[in-house]
Amino acid sequence: MPTAEPLDDIDIRLLLALQDEPRATVVALAERVGLSRNTVQARLAKLEPRLGAFERRIDPTTLGYPLTAFITVQVTQQHLDRLAAELAEIPEVVEVFGLTGDSDLLVRVVATDADQLYRIAGRILDTPGVERTNFSLAMRTLVEFRLTPLLADKLRADAQ
Repeated sequence: MPTAEPLDDIDIRLLLALQDEPRATVVALAERVGLSRNTVQARLAKLEPRLGAFERRIDPTTLGYPLTAFITVQVTQQHLDRLAAELAEIPEVVEVFGLTGDSDLLVRVVATDADQLYRIAGRILDTPGVERTNFSLAMRTLVEFRLTPLLADKLRADAQ
C-alpha cells in the first residue's frame, strides 16, 4: 500500500473542486478555492505523483461490456508476481486486489456475454500458480466508486 503524507485542507478543497468540475482550468480552480493561480498550479503539480492514476471512470457497459464479475483466486505464493503480470495482460481484467484470508486475489472482470466470461475464467484458471477460483456475477451496482464523501468528511474533521 502506498504511504504518503496526509492531504491538507487546501489539497482537499482542490480535489473536491476537481470532482465537481474535472475540466476546470487552473484559473477557475484558483477562483473557486480562493488561492492564486501560481499556488494552485504548484499544488496540483505536487499532488499529481501522489494521486497515482488520474483517469476518468468509464462505465464498461458503454464499451459493450455489460457483465461484471468478481473472481476470488487462490494462488501458489511463489507464482503471485508472475500471475499478477499475466492478469494485467487480460484486457477484461479491470482491477486486481491482493487479499488476506481464504483467497489471495480479488479480480474484477468485465465481459460482453456469458461465453466471453467463461473464456476469461478458463484463461485465469489455466494460468500457472492458480489453485482455485470462485466467481460471483454482479447483478447491479448499488454504490458507485466514490471518494468525495471521504474528502468532505476529512475537511469537516480538520475544521473542528
